[in-house]
Amino acid sequence: MSLTTDEVKKIAYLARLGIDETDIDAYANDLSNMLDLMTQMGEANTENVKPMAHPMDQMQRLRPDVATEENQREHFQALAPQVEAGLYLVPKVLD
Repeated sequence: MSLTTDEVKKIAYLARLGIDETDIDAYANDLSNMLDLMTQMGEANTENVKPMAHPMDQMQRLRPDVATEENQREHFQALAPQVEAGLYLVPKVLD
């Protein structure tokens, strides 16, 4: 798939990217090559390939679920401008 310079300009506008006019042809070429690669990868036969989450098939090491900090809730609520019933009160931002 080959992208035109107008398509690259539109993509840059939608992504809110400022690109130099002299670089548009290079971007078009690079993006076209990436799309061609994705097309080739999509055509690969993966019928007999099992899905996997990790190529090494390892278990994730988990740390023990223990509290590592002391409870400072009262201290932080004392510093807050407004607290009610243990909740922080904040200004309304939506109507």
